[in-house]
Amino acid sequence: MAKGEQRLKVGVQVACHWPQLPSKSEVRAWARAAAAGSAIQGGRVTIRFVDDDEARRLNRDYRARDYPTNVLSFPYGPPPLLDGDLVLCAPVVAHEAYTQEKPLTAHYAHLVVHGMLHLQGYDHEVGAKQAAAMEKRERQILARLGYPDPYRDAQQRPAGK
Repeated sequence: MAKGEQRLKVGVQVACHWPQLPSKSEVRAWARAAAAGSAIQGGRVTIRFVDDDEARRLNRDYRARDYPTNVLSFPYGPPPLLDGDLVLCAPVVAHEAYTQEKPLTAHYAHLVVHGMLHLQGYDHEVGAKQAAAMEKRERQILARLGYPDPYRDAQQRPAGK
C-alpha cells in the first residue's frame, strides 16, 4: 500500500444459519480485489449473509420487488471513497449455483465482485454498453482470483438448462 493510501475496510456479517458459507477472509479478499486498480481510495463496506425472509423484505422495501434476490447493493456515497453495504441471500445463491451447475464458492465470489462493482457506480440495468463494461470488469477480477468466467457457461448452455 502506498504512503497515504487508505485500505478498504470490509466487515462481514452472518445473519443466517446456512451451510457452506465462504470464510470471512475469502469474502474480504474478493471485495478488495473488486476495488483494486480502480479510483477507490479506501472506505468501508459491510457484506451481510441473510436468509430468504430478510432478503425478500429488503428487496421489497428498497426495490419494490417482493421476492428474495441473490445480492443487493446499498451505496452510501460516491467514489472515490467506497461506502456501502452488500446483502447476499445464502439460499438463493446456493440454489442458483446448483441449477447453473457452478461451484458454490465461485458463485459467491462472482456475486461479491458484482455487488462491489455496483457500489463503485457500475450499473448493468441502464443499457447494453454499461452491462458489457460491467461484465468485462467482473471477468477480469474473477480471472485474477482464479475463477472461471461466470458468463461463459450461461452463453453456451442450451435454453431450459
